[in-house]
Amino acid sequence: MNLQPALRLLKGRTDHVRFAPFHHRFGYRLFLIDLDIDRLGEAARTSRLFSVDRANLFSFRRRDHGARTDADLRPWAEARLRENGIDPAGAAIRLVTFPRHLGYKFAPLSLWFAHGPDGGLRAIIYEVNNTFGESHSYVAAADGSPAFHRGDKTFHVSPFFDVSGQYRFSLRRPEGGLGLVIDSFEGTERLHMATIKARYAPAGDGQFLLASLTRPLSSLAVTLGIHWQALKLWVKGAKYRPKPAPPSTASTPAQAGGATAEDSP
Repeated sequence: MNLQPALRLLKGRTDHVRFAPFHHRFGYRLFLIDLDIDRLGEAARTSRLFSVDRANLFSFRRRDHGARTDADLRPWAEARLRENGIDPAGAAIRLVTFPRHLGYKFAPLSLWFAHGPDGGLRAIIYEVNNTFGESHSYVAAADGSPAFHRGDKTFHVSPFFDVSGQYRFSLRRPEGGLGLVIDSFEGTERLHMATIKARYAPAGDGQFLLASLTRPLSSLAVTLGIHWQALKLWVKGAKYRPKPAPPSTASTPAQAGGATAEDSP
């Protein structure tokens, strides 16, 4: 029995803090969608301003995720879970990501939540994209919320950080909201922190129209913001690292544990 609607909205903000070798901080507002990957047809009927696999003011396209095809998303998600020792049988899977806005989308991070038949959180796929068109996933088993994970950094995201060290994920899902902290460590040194804090809203014409007016070109603004902040880091003297080859595997396992004292998503 599905207790949640096929499509919900999340509105909030993200903040990024660089701690070393100098301090740098920026943030911006977010507009995200949370949808059931097995009920995309129902999600498409939620609003006249939202479509699945076709153009609209806001839209979702399956080829933006997973195997990057127009095929169903579940086989890809189940394969990532199985290769990391997680049984996907009977799991309901929801995807939190940026929608396409006027046809454009860039999602630095998308979250796949696999829930067991009892509704409890069973696993998380942290799907990461870089601006070079590459994608990689960090996969972790979970036992409800909050969930804390750590995993080796294996995927190139920023030209100002090496592909080394460790990520620490701290996820909380309070009633009506979502909170996430991703810390990047090199040994015991905390290099970078990214946070998401967002609240749920029902999906409907009014909410989509409001998002279009208050967060114009929201996804494009993310891409522009990334390049603008990169320029500012370069001016400050951040060392540039050439892009390495992508990882040879589709996913990297993340293990339980890794919360820090400052985690407060």
